Amino acid sequence: MSCAKGKQTNLQKAIDKIREAASKGAQIICLQELFTSLYFCDQEDYENFKLAESVPGPSTDALSEVSADLNVVIIASLFEKRTQGIYHNTTAVLDTDGAYLGKYRKMHIPDDPAYYEKFYFTPGDLGYKVFKTTLATIGILICWDQWYPEAARITSLMGAEILFYPTAIGWATAQDQATNVEQYNAWQTIQRSHAVANGVHVVSVNRGGFEQNGAMQFWGGSFISNPFGTILHQASHDKEEVIVHEIDTAKTDSYRTHWPFMRDRRIDSYEPITKRFIDENR
Repeated sequence: MSCAKGKQTNLQKAIDKIREAASKGAQIICLQELFTSLYFCDQEDYENFKLAESVPGPSTDALSEVSADLNVVIIASLFEKRTQGIYHNTTAVLDTDGAYLGKYRKMHIPDDPAYYEKFYFTPGDLGYKVFKTTLATIGILICWDQWYPEAARITSLMGAEILFYPTAIGWATAQDQATNVEQYNAWQTIQRSHAVANGVHVVSVNRGGFEQNGAMQFWGGSFISNPFGTILHQASHDKEEVIVHEIDTAKTDSYRTHWPFMRDRRIDSYEPITKRFIDENR
């Protein structure tokens, strides 16, 4: 979905779309990254810290009522105020009875032109997380986490049956179409590779619409990948869409048995991965 300036407006819009998804049979519903506001990290502005809230807090309270009413799981990405001067990019998970199951704080924080997230967010300190909902055990990672196979691997090793990625990424409207295509393909390819390497479904949910006075087009393109990297559904780049697609998590065993990447991992050889860089000469 696209977002507007008013926080309450965005929350109500999300709730309306949750109800629409549930009416179409959705059981686990994932909202995009920082859905209660415009993507404010395009500039370093202290006023934007006023958008933050406690988690759990007002937004999770409102969504909890909806999840219980509709008997659905809701994945909600929020700007968390932990305490004075400490803020996180956080996703909360609400179970089908409205119970708050916990939160994941974004681990990888970018700092690029128009994505000045290090100004706002303290890196996550809860580690990687899975949430045992009544429907499935799900793993949550957030946007910039998408580029890191280590994050997907660890979350999968913790028992995640589906990896969800709430996201906010887009194109500068001044750049050419070939660059746009290349960037989107890279974004989708890396996440499809997480699905293949870990034998799990991946669901990536991105915002859409023009922001930053038209300078940024969030590219939508939300998609679902099966454990072989096949795209089961892909959203458009320019329309708001509510997608409902059935995922059979029981098939994970078959995928992992036929392509046994998990079996053949050489965990005894992976110690160097914890180094920043493996220097030839030290």
